[in-house]
Amino acid sequence: MISVTDLCFAYPTAQNDTLHGINFDIAETEIFGFLGPSGSGKSTTQKILIGLLQNYRGDISILGKDRKAWGNELFEHIGVSFELPNHYLKLTARENLEHFAGFYKGPTLSPDDVLEWVDLHADADKKVSDFSKGMKIRLNVARSLIHQPKILFLDEPTSGLDPVNGRRIKDLILRLRDQGTTVFVTTHNMTLADELCDRVAFVTTGKIALIDKPDALKMQYGKRSVRVDVANASGEISSSEYELDGLQTNQEFSHDISNAFRIDRIHTQETTLDNIFIQVTGRELIQ
Repeated sequence: MISVTDLCFAYPTAQNDTLHGINFDIAETEIFGFLGPSGSGKSTTQKILIGLLQNYRGDISILGKDRKAWGNELFEHIGVSFELPNHYLKLTARENLEHFAGFYKGPTLSPDDVLEWVDLHADADKKVSDFSKGMKIRLNVARSLIHQPKILFLDEPTSGLDPVNGRRIKDLILRLRDQGTTVFVTTHNMTLADELCDRVAFVTTGKIALIDKPDALKMQYGKRSVRVDVANASGEISSSEYELDGLQTNQEFSHDISNAFRIDRIHTQETTLDNIFIQVTGRELIQ
């Protein structure tokens, strides 16, 4: 769906490139996470892909066609939800969606249906000026879906949302993927990426440090061990750690489990994408 080869870009007033030879491919119906801190180049890459920035160097193919060969017809096939809400505040939510639906030549969805997806159906006739930030963000997502895009670009899609609505948006993204939509997510939220993405790219200082599946990264960089917390008769907790390899024949592990008064917790020492990002890039995500 998207192929990027040796992508470089410099802003007109900058002395140095912002992007330094970025390479990646995104398969059909894949949720691909572009992860990095502010200033890493992830938003610049997205803006190039959707056509907001020109004069890049390198090769980009979208839907099997060179990016530079696409005109405005590309927007019939892609949907974009920016991090910062941008709506017509004097119009209602339904009126906003009806207005944007009129931009497209192809079939569009019912505004009421899309508002239902993001839990805004009850507020369809409320002026957007009266919306909270979270409601405006959800309306952003709804607007990006109105024309049933083949590729969906999402910039920090759950930023500013409470846990319930954040979960709703994540479930919506997964459902869209299962229905055939390819999704490109830019974020610094590693929990979001871990829950959503089929693969992730770590981006820092305009370069991609690595690309892989979240589970594969955690297996590669995590500790292959298990921690056991046990309590004695007085309720005191003690912890021990054992290697996963050979655990089934580890006599010390068997002894401690068999003689424990109470087992409080057993869990693997799995690392997080945040820790892996720091380990690989030497930088923290939020700076």
